[in-house]
Parts: sequence; structure tokens; C-alpha cells
Amino acid sequence: MEKRGRKPELLIPASSLEVLKTAVAFGADAVYIGGEAFGLRAKAKNFSPEDMREGIAFAHAHGVRVHVTANILAHDRDLEGIRTYFQELRDMKPDALIIADPGVFMLAKEICPEIERHISTQANNTNYLTWQFWREQGAKRVVSARELSLAELREIRAQIPEDMEMETFIHGAMCISYSGRCLLSNYFTGRDANQGACTHPCRWKYAVMEESRPGEYLPVYENERGTFIFNSKDLCMIEHIPELLESGIDSFKIEGRMKTALYVATVARTYRKAIDDCLESEELYRSHMGWYKEQIAACTYREFTTGFFYGRPDENAQIYDSNTYRKGYTYLGIVNGVTPEGYLCTEQRNKFSVGERIEIMKPDGRNPEVTVEEIRSEEGELMESAPHPQQKLLVRLSGQADRYDILRRKDSD
Repeated sequence: MEKRGRKPELLIPASSLEVLKTAVAFGADAVYIGGEAFGLRAKAKNFSPEDMREGIAFAHAHGVRVHVTANILAHDRDLEGIRTYFQELRDMKPDALIIADPGVFMLAKEICPEIERHISTQANNTNYLTWQFWREQGAKRVVSARELSLAELREIRAQIPEDMEMETFIHGAMCISYSGRCLLSNYFTGRDANQGACTHPCRWKYAVMEESRPGEYLPVYENERGTFIFNSKDLCMIEHIPELLESGIDSFKIEGRMKTALYVATVARTYRKAIDDCLESEELYRSHMGWYKEQIAACTYREFTTGFFYGRPDENAQIYDSNTYRKGYTYLGIVNGVTPEGYLCTEQRNKFSVGERIEIMKPDGRNPEVTVEEIRSEEGELMESAPHPQQKLLVRLSGQADRYDILRRKDSD
């Protein structure tokens, strides 16, 4: 298999400091995060300046890069705040800024030129001249538009300099609008998707009405031919790692800055192992395919598609007629530490009880099943169950868990 000189970066999203640490523990080469403003996930928890500083330091201590999103399409009223924000980021020293707006790019180049500038998918990057243009402006990397096929990505790679990097989404939610540029949210709710406030109207249920038949609402259904309107399936390229490696992509990007630590851990761990296995040998990678697919299916997701990687999605590939997510496991918490007495310190995310069988999800791929033997409050009071979200707990299990392991419960079929 022909591959480029270095192993591609696995770039994982993080919505909070806790999730960043999880991404690092479970195999990320780099994480991308947002501050409290100027990114396109305003509803994500995002990072306070203090958490961002701590997260960057933690990642760097573990050899992991941090990219910060600043990819809104800015109005004049945003520019002074962005200037101040970049001055703060200059002192925090993230590795890269993800930018879509040329004006914002100019500010970053002026204020913190030592931080790499990456061009967001929001900039609709669909041809090699776009890569060359941004390189001449001082960009290090361009994130490809989601509409590009593998053949187009290979052509771009062949036309751009070796030191110009290509980043591509390989897993996660797909936007129905061109490279994520969407006006529906603003139209319906006044919340601008291009300013980070998307309400995801592409996930709502719709009907259509014919002009001469007012009041007769026709629901938008998918049939055997497909509708290609809303409700995109989630992108998943876990079965196509060899083709991705051959394409010359420098960074494999996972979508999900609004997802839980369980989702991030699952996807990071699975793609980490798949990439490493494939780089060792394609035979090894193929032999573990069942495990990869089983693990990816274990976290909350929509049905999967390969998106536009193999050309225009064929019938029934991109959309389906249900808005519901599939769910394989319930996220219970992260192990934040272990006391000398053997109690796990965790912050509860969903209810669990003494006597339950749960799993410890470990970065090395193991998922040992254990029994919850004891639950205590932070003050040491014995409890039969943990019913309150975000309650700090001391938990004893029948098996060993380590810091940053994930506690999860398999959902009944």
C-alpha cells in the first residue's frame, strides 16, 4: 500500500476540559476545541479561558496538539472581540486556529502569527487552487469540503506542495447545506448557524404543500428512491481506512464537539486502533473489522453512510425517514482518580445502582464487565444508587479501573 511519509493525525473534538482529557487518554494525536465565543458550536459547553489554558497544558504534556476554532463568519461588531480573543490565545499557545473568514484570518496573522492558521470547511474548499491561495496567505492547512470524493482529494494532494496540509472529516454528523453553510436556522428561529447558534432545523420533521392546494400538507417521506432532502445519516469511514491512507490526507477529523465523553472515547479508541493496525498491515486491519464495527455501533449514532467519498451518495445512502438515534450504551461517568482505599472518584452522568453489572471502558481496547459493589457520597455516606446527575461519588467495583477509564452500561435490546 502506498502511503505518504508520516502517519496521519487523528483529530478528535472536545466540548469541555473533561472530554479533552478523555480524548487524549483514548488515542487522539490532536484535539480541537472552542472558546466561549467565535466558534460554530455555541451550544456546546466550550472552554472558559482557565479551562482552555489547563487543557492546552495537559495536551502538550502528553504530546497532543490543540486546535482552537474561530470559524464564525464575522460581522463588524465581532472584530474587536476577536482581536482581544486572539491576544489572549497568543499567551495560551495553542497549536492552530481554525478560521473560515478572511478578515478573521488577517487578524490572526497580525496578532498571533506564531500560531498555525487552518482554513475551516466552512470556507468551502473544493479545488487545489484554493489550497494554493490559502498557502500564499500563510495558512498551514486547509480542511476539505465535505462534498469532495476520494478521487478529488487525491487530485488536490497531487497538485499542492508537500508542506501544505489537508484535513478531512471521516466520521460524524453531516450537514445538509453546502459545507455547513446554512440559513435555515436563522430563517426559522433568528439564530444564525454561521455565528455558532445553529438549532439544527435539518433534523426536524417537515411536510410540503403544493401551491394550488393550500392546507393539504404532504409529509416528506423516504421511499425506495430516496428523498435527498433532510436527516442525513452520520458519516463513518471505519471500513475504508486503507483508501484514506492512500489518499494523502494529513489529518483524519472526527465531528462531535457537542458529544459526550463516552462518544469521544469510543470513536477515538476505535479509529486509533484501526489506523495503527492498518499501518502495521492491511491483513491485521481486516482481521479486526468486526471489533471496529461493534465498537462504533456501541455509542449513540444515526445510521451510517460514506457520504461523498465515492461520488454522489447513491439512493438511500444519505437520508432516512426516522429522526431517532440508535444507542448502545449509557454513559455513567469518568474515573477521575482512585483513592488509597480503592474507591473510584467519579462524577455521575446517569443513574446506576449497587449490584448492577457495568463495563469499564479502557483506552487499550478492553471492556471488562464488573459489579458495582459500593457507592458512597463525596462525604462518605453509603448509597444504594446514584440518582443525581453530576453528583460526585466514591465507587467500589469488583474489578480494577484506572484514571480516565469510562464507566458505561450496556442498554437492553
